[in-house]
Amino acid sequence: MLFMGNVGVPFDGVKTLVSARCGRTTTIRVVDLKLFGEVFVTLLVILDPPGAVPIFLALTGSMAAKHRNRAALQAVALAFGVIVAFALVGRQILAYLHIDLPALQGAGGLLLLLVALELLTGKTDDPRQEVTSNVALVPLGTPLLAGPGAIVATMLFVQRTSSWSGYLAIAVGIVAVMAIVYLVLRFSGILVRILRPSGIEVVTRIAGLLVAAIAVQLLADAIGAFVTEYLHSPH
Repeated sequence: MLFMGNVGVPFDGVKTLVSARCGRTTTIRVVDLKLFGEVFVTLLVILDPPGAVPIFLALTGSMAAKHRNRAALQAVALAFGVIVAFALVGRQILAYLHIDLPALQGAGGLLLLLVALELLTGKTDDPRQEVTSNVALVPLGTPLLAGPGAIVATMLFVQRTSSWSGYLAIAVGIVAVMAIVYLVLRFSGILVRILRPSGIEVVTRIAGLLVAAIAVQLLADAIGAFVTEYLHSPH
């Protein structure tokens, strides 16, 4: 424990104030480290930075290094913004629009399925695509990074807590995971130099299969949720 005057700050995220006159100890929880650990591990597993590398390379492999690095930053920035926005007002937005979480999940699955078809058929190699769309925003930023899984998980974490230490833990967890994702994507250019164009083409096809599998899983989960809700609803 580190002490400065009458203030001790231990490493468990709790600040302890000791009053020498009254002999009493007041504990103020700065960051809920247990919740931080849950948020960090959950989002890290859902976002899966190593798994995002093949898809990132498939969509940005033909770009110059400068543009690829900018795409990584834009994708992470958009994903961060989307996750934070849904953490703050996600339930209110969905309730106002009368949208259930499975519907959001199914929409993300359909969008990813379209992306997978483009990767598998080689349409991402069309040079006109850079003029008409920014792959850093869609599909990289959302729904690949800020997908239904990350959005719903964050919304549930926010719903569980009611203290500032909990909100701070969620915020720090999101920032930490996004920093890791950015670093992984930022230095994926090393793989580009190793794989060469022919290797990138192979990675693109593999990434298409992975994205298609993710899309089908999202659609299956959404359909399963709708069926379960229907079976348990009064007729």
